[in-house]
Amino acid sequence: MPRRNRPAKRQIPPDNKFQNVHVAMFINRMMHGGKKSIAQTIMYRALDIIEERAKRDPIEVFEQALRNVSPSVEVKPKRVGGSTYQVPMEVPHDRSISLAMRWILEYARGRGGRNMEEKLAAELLDAANGQGNAIKRKDDTHRMAEANRAFAHFR
Repeated sequence: MPRRNRPAKRQIPPDNKFQNVHVAMFINRMMHGGKKSIAQTIMYRALDIIEERAKRDPIEVFEQALRNVSPSVEVKPKRVGGSTYQVPMEVPHDRSISLAMRWILEYARGRGGRNMEEKLAAELLDAANGQGNAIKRKDDTHRMAEANRAFAHFR
């Protein structure tokens, strides 16, 4: 990682079906081995399942799930005088969305179910309703930051 200047942020084009940037980002993170068409198929089928089950706009449910799972604080290790402290820091918006997507995918893959579409749909519905493993992960992150609030002055 360069020390002096940060590389420019890449603009991700929105997905074809919903014209939503977050859906496109999610598809890119879900992709294995460059198989984007398979990742798109899985995502769109999962959104169809969400629409059937929730009787709501699937993009609304997806965005709600991302908002619910996005962390606002996290701990980062900082070395001060020979010992390492877990320092709570606020999470930038881009990183919080990225973490939320990563966690939703991780727990959807680890979930029991028939296929990835159903597992992803179930995890997104749970996250939108404020439950599930991804929400638990966010709560653990927040709890850890709260426990280490005494080291916040090391920021």
